[in-house]
Order: sequence, then C-alpha cells, then structure tokens
Amino acid sequence: MSRHLGDEFVLPTLTPNNTPYFTSGSIQIQFCEDCGHAQHPPDDICYACQGTKLVFAPCPGTGRIESAAIVHHPSHPALKSQVPYVIAIVSVDGAPGCNVQGNVVGCPPEAVEIGQKVRAVFEGAREKASGRELLIPQWELAREA
Repeated sequence: MSRHLGDEFVLPTLTPNNTPYFTSGSIQIQFCEDCGHAQHPPDDICYACQGTKLVFAPCPGTGRIESAAIVHHPSHPALKSQVPYVIAIVSVDGAPGCNVQGNVVGCPPEAVEIGQKVRAVFEGAREKASGRELLIPQWELAREA
C-alpha cells in the first residue's frame, strides 16, 4: 500500500513513549494514574501534576478538527509530489483536553473545515532497518449517521 505522503517520506522514530501510538492500530493516549490527565505527545512525567504513573489507554478513535492547514509548499523534497495535503489538530474523544496532529485523508483538501468530526484510519508502513510494522494514525471525515 502506498503511503499518503509517499513511501519515501520519513517515518516516526519509535521510542518507548510513542510506540503504542504508532504501532497499535488504535488511538492510544497517555493518562496519568495520579490525576487522570490525558496528554500527547507522551512523556516520562505528567504535564499536569508531574506524576510518573503513566499508562496508555485506547480511545474511541474519533475526534473533532480544531485547526487545519492546507499545505501547498513541500517542507521536504520527498513531499513535492504530494501537495496539496491537509494537516489538522484533532481533539481526541475520550481524552479531554488532549489534541493530536495528523493528516486528513480521503477527501479534497478544501472539504476540510474546523469543527468537523473525524475518525482515525491507520496507514501501514514498515521500518526499513528493523522491519517493524507501523500503523500510523491518519484522519478522515466522519460520515454523519
């Protein structure tokens, strides 16, 4: 399967803190067991209380577009043939106050608007060095029921 931003674009570097988000095939958000704070990107300490009892929990995989930008000028040479595309900030359902960044796929860029509901879809990719499978979250407009 060809990746949304092209097969040659840089993959995320996996760390203990981001591996659940990029490999699980679900939206995994880090929560503090001491105060309940949801945070992304994940870290070794809670942004709210500086606690260290942090766990990942799956969220529903839905959210709302809080901000969006249509990219017309490639920020990397590997993206030259991919423009225009949309980068959005999405508030994650089930993780109050927590936003993630991702691409909006499956629609023309001009169809994306602030306030729209989205759902996660996952793009498969394989790390060349380790062969490890990644499932990179992307977002598509949710169909109204």
